[in-house]
Amino acid sequence: MFDTLLSLLTPSQIVFAFAVTLVAGFVKGATGFAMPMIMISGLGSILAPETALAGIIVSTVLLNLWQSLRGGVAEAIAAARLYRLYIVALLVFIVLSAQLVVVLPQSVVFLSLGLIIVGLAAYLLIGRALRISEGHRSFYDLGLGALSGLIGGISGIWGPLTIAYLTAADTPKKQQIKITGVIFGTGSLTLLFAHLRSGVLNPQTLTLSGTLFLPALVGMALGQRVQDRLDQQKFKRATLIVLLLAGANLIRRGLV
Repeated sequence: MFDTLLSLLTPSQIVFAFAVTLVAGFVKGATGFAMPMIMISGLGSILAPETALAGIIVSTVLLNLWQSLRGGVAEAIAAARLYRLYIVALLVFIVLSAQLVVVLPQSVVFLSLGLIIVGLAAYLLIGRALRISEGHRSFYDLGLGALSGLIGGISGIWGPLTIAYLTAADTPKKQQIKITGVIFGTGSLTLLFAHLRSGVLNPQTLTLSGTLFLPALVGMALGQRVQDRLDQQKFKRATLIVLLLAGANLIRRGLV
């Protein structure tokens, strides 16, 4: 296994990848979001974009499945039914856009990832949200679900737009936590199968992705332990500023 890792990364890069993943897991545990954005930004600075994307998938799948099933299967099914249009659109466009990762030039993928991360981080920093009425829910479910899937298939990131949408729809807190887990869980599973098909996930990259699950899990556990001691709004703001810088670095790589 270590030989496989060394075929993708130098020893110093392995340490860096573990550190990035540990931090990403910690942020997810402490704030509930941003793990894929931090991982794809950090790993994308040392790896080809499709390899960086592969690196986040196992951690994303396992941690999100745990989150979605935490309250029980029945609650997860009820939440999925309520947002079924959003979920269907998300999953369809993840599958479609995932095939673009191995076709697009690396510079285009880096630039796209950087713009996505900067755009989403800036949007969340501004803190503005559209108010969505119940009468227009179906339209937004399909439209924003498709946009989330388009972004997610290419970058592995669909959480921030999902959270922004649920907030705009005035989703009650308890329900939002549950549906977020379901959307993240089903989306990450679809991403896994889509990239097994696209070739992004292969024996080499699966080894990398599986190895990175351990620091992600440790980081998440540590983040959950200190969650109650943190001023989460300030912590989220600091995280988003870091993401802006990381996204800007990816844009730089795409333009070079």
